[in-house]
Amino acid sequence: MRLSLLLFLLGTFALIAAPKPPDAPKPPPPKAYDNPASTDDDFIIQGEYTGTAPDGGKFAVQIIALGDNTFEAVSYHGGLPGEGWDGDKSKIDRRQGSRNPGDTTVIFRSEEYVGEVDGNKIFVTDPHGKSLMELDRVTRESPTLNATPPTGAQVLFDGKDINRFIKSNVTEDGLLTQGATSTDLFNDFSLHLEFRLPYTPTGRGQKRGNSGIYLQGRYEIQMLDSFGLEGKDNECGGLYKIAVPKVNMCYPPLSWQTYDIDFTAAKFDAEGKKTANAKVTVKHNGVLIHENQEIPGPTGSSPIKTETPTPGPIYLQNHGDPVRYRNIWLRS
Repeated sequence: MRLSLLLFLLGTFALIAAPKPPDAPKPPPPKAYDNPASTDDDFIIQGEYTGTAPDGGKFAVQIIALGDNTFEAVSYHGGLPGEGWDGDKSKIDRRQGSRNPGDTTVIFRSEEYVGEVDGNKIFVTDPHGKSLMELDRVTRESPTLNATPPTGAQVLFDGKDINRFIKSNVTEDGLLTQGATSTDLFNDFSLHLEFRLPYTPTGRGQKRGNSGIYLQGRYEIQMLDSFGLEGKDNECGGLYKIAVPKVNMCYPPLSWQTYDIDFTAAKFDAEGKKTANAKVTVKHNGVLIHENQEIPGPTGSSPIKTETPTPGPIYLQNHGDPVRYRNIWLRS
């Protein structure tokens, strides 16, 4: 046997006999806090702050906790999104900040200013220590939070006696968890829903409180901790690959938020041919983010993949993140 053939066969036998190396262990998912009474030391810094700029105009900052004593400050001239900011994304300033372990304040620096945050206020000075402005922490609440179902409305979940969802779990304090499907099917409707996204400081992108509400089990309105982010179609309030929200109205995680949704189902003729796309109007925390937005077809990962005249359920998506829901009702 020629030497080259012998070496080839020996190498082949060695590959066959060699044990397969074990798969590398998957990193653990980022820690998600689902109760505002039990978080970490960074949680008290994260939030919204407003005040008056040196030029006399309104000024606002959203501070995002990124884990391990690191933060991002997002500044808006004119006020917070939905409360004065004009929507010009080119005027948004983003600045990274941090603090040493054990410190009670976070420092943000630039060539023009120094910002110091203690969880109640932001103190802004110039590099020489001259005071420029102070911003106070604010806690916003949706104007439709705790809305009472009107006469004739159908209550789907109230945390007490009514739970018209299958495959559902309810926490000890009466909150519906992700992964639930309504027992009832619907065509056109107006729906109210309240949801709370977890606090996941080291999570990024879609691993930060991911869920969604599927209308008729076909069309998703995203739920995600998008506090302080740009506001894309795969972030909170977005219609995936269809439409971005007009404004990112996401409150800080572990805040109760609202969706108020007017949905018109797709229309079909007698032969079953679609004659009109589904449409949706959405208010997020009381602010209009979609108006008569057409939805050309089922969105990604929808439980029901096809459009027909048949009504469908309300589905609350389960991505493994501890999202909570309450006070769900609709009129059809």
